[in-house]
Amino acid sequence: MPRSLFAKIWDRHIVARNPGGADIIAIDRVFLHERTGAAALRRMAEQGRSVRDPARVFAVMDHIVDTRPGRGDGTLMPGGEGFITQTREAALAAGINLIDVNDRDQGIVHVISPELGVVLPGLTLVAPDSHTCTQGAFGALAWGIGSSEAEHAMVTGTLRLSRPKTMRVTFTGALAAGVTAKDMALALIARHGSGGGTGHAVEFAGDAVSALDVEGRQTLCNMATEFSAMTALIAPDEQTFAYLSGRGHAPASFEEPYWSTLHTDHGALFDEELTFAAAEVEPMVSWGTSPSQAVPVTGVVPHGPARAHEYIGLAAGQPIAGVPLDAAFIGSCTNARITDLRRAARLLRGRRIAPSIRKALVVPGSSQVRRQAEAEGLHTVFEAAGFEWRMSGCSLCFYAGGEGFAQGSRTISSTNRNFEGRQGLGVRTHIASPETVAASAVAGVIADPRELAR
Repeated sequence: MPRSLFAKIWDRHIVARNPGGADIIAIDRVFLHERTGAAALRRMAEQGRSVRDPARVFAVMDHIVDTRPGRGDGTLMPGGEGFITQTREAALAAGINLIDVNDRDQGIVHVISPELGVVLPGLTLVAPDSHTCTQGAFGALAWGIGSSEAEHAMVTGTLRLSRPKTMRVTFTGALAAGVTAKDMALALIARHGSGGGTGHAVEFAGDAVSALDVEGRQTLCNMATEFSAMTALIAPDEQTFAYLSGRGHAPASFEEPYWSTLHTDHGALFDEELTFAAAEVEPMVSWGTSPSQAVPVTGVVPHGPARAHEYIGLAAGQPIAGVPLDAAFIGSCTNARITDLRRAARLLRGRRIAPSIRKALVVPGSSQVRRQAEAEGLHTVFEAAGFEWRMSGCSLCFYAGGEGFAQGSRTISSTNRNFEGRQGLGVRTHIASPETVAASAVAGVIADPRELAR
């Protein structure tokens, strides 16, 4: 019987089936970060439990670390030092892999996992972070969990889950020049709503998806969280294997017969199928307070919930292009990899951000990305354009009481969420691709990156 990629990985990891319908699934990798890691590890220790296989568990400092150069061991979050020190102490006591604040491999969990070869095709990987599905771009089954589930996964190597429904989203044809994976994701969510993927494992497929580089695939899978999907996957291919081969935790050779089976069989059935013509996707930008409230940069603000219009300060019928901006941010687990920075720098080279942009930041997704960008001279391009060049971390993707944009300011951001207060109290966030962020920072208003590219 033909099976989907999801079914193949799920079925291979079933340890036992429960009478109630849920399955016991083997968990291959667990990631923790400093916002939740200490609590999970401390509760385990208090109960006299230990990590079943410490080699398969990783803790990283990424969510609240200070990203300013020379950050030392600190955080700008009030009381945040305890999260860092307690996670460090608990990780060392448990004997798991610790990637500390200033380690060479430090970075955002979903960025460094592929860099280190932790995620591999066909594995199951969990973390107490909603964007863990990013790593499904490598043909893995990866999803976000709660802190108590992380404890269970570390102690038993398993989790109890009800099998989700399946959905395939196919992007046919080719993307137009200047259109990115971020635009594909926002177009999907805008059309089908932020709850469109609820209860489903989503497989992205089609020529436009296969044509994406590995980093673009990560962006697409990352945004499945904003579609309310349980997880997202893309079938691995030679590009996937080439990217992972030789990385720290990856095998030296990718000749594992299992990996050659990791694709959806012809004729496999899905609970739901969605199709997009890739050529119709344009650069997208959000207008409201949900990723589903997004329009092409050439479009107008539609009628939406009154609260969204009130908070964002835009009226229905107003063109989204030309809306004045105060700040710009390039970063996050969605769009802070080396290819993201290269594309943004290409538009910024020889240009300067508008005087109205009071704060502009570039925060690389990992220390490795930062080193590579500096080796290519990208940091000098950003700095010459007026952006601050930061250390790696989650930074202003979300406001945790520390650093934020000025209250009431309007920012264009390459992050994944534009919720109320996401980047600071009263801050109005428009999410878009790194290219759109760069072009808009130069213009001082929301702008079409294709115009600047021309």
